[in-house]
Amino acid sequence: MNRLQREAAVRQIMEGTPPPVPPELYAEIVRRGGRMQRRRTVAVRLMWLLLFAAAVAFVVWAVTARPWVEPPSETTPPLTGW
Repeated sequence: MNRLQREAAVRQIMEGTPPPVPPELYAEIVRRGGRMQRRRTVAVRLMWLLLFAAAVAFVVWAVTARPWVEPPSETTPPLTGW
């Protein structure tokens, strides 16, 4: 089957009417889709909650540790002129 024949076969399939879906399958699909949507919503909310908690933890750490301040010197400078 060459390329033109494959394209013609695909066009014929695409132009035809889709096969009918069994009615009992519809309820199962809606149930699964709703469950997937709920799981996705919970996952997104959990990610936002974790991001918010990480931001709060970082702000609390930055306020308490003050990493932008130079630490005090641990040695004293030499005394001269005594």
